[in-house]
Amino acid sequence: MANKKAVRLTRLEMEIMDALWDLGSASIREIRERLPEKKRPAYTTVQTIVRRLEEKGAVRLTKQIGNANIFEPLVTRDAAHRRLIDELLDILGGSAFPLMAHLAEAGKLSLEEVRAIEMMLSDKSDQGASTDKSGSPKPAISRSRRKD
Repeated sequence: MANKKAVRLTRLEMEIMDALWDLGSASIREIRERLPEKKRPAYTTVQTIVRRLEEKGAVRLTKQIGNANIFEPLVTRDAAHRRLIDELLDILGGSAFPLMAHLAEAGKLSLEEVRAIEMMLSDKSDQGASTDKSGSPKPAISRSRRKD
């Protein structure tokens, strides 16, 4: 499993992949039963979507048990989420600010999450400061100012 290639997924494909990621490997019937009952698509619809996912390289047929085909994901949940977020950022002109501002205003971003993001940015900044573009270590530069 665990291929990290980017595959563009529709909303229904993402819902089906979520079910398959949770199950690990499953038949069409098992995938369908995992979908929310209120908006559960017909068996043949799920079957068609899984076949499309197979054509896209997002899932593969692993075995057949009786009449049931068993599928497993080839794309990780993380890779699919990253692709979706990258597309959203492209729509927003490459800036994460509108997204972050919306999350903050809507109350969907906690102070704890902001602090965790700050730590990530700080770590990334520290790593970037200690290596050049080739990954070679940079000489330490003093950040203190001389007093004249």
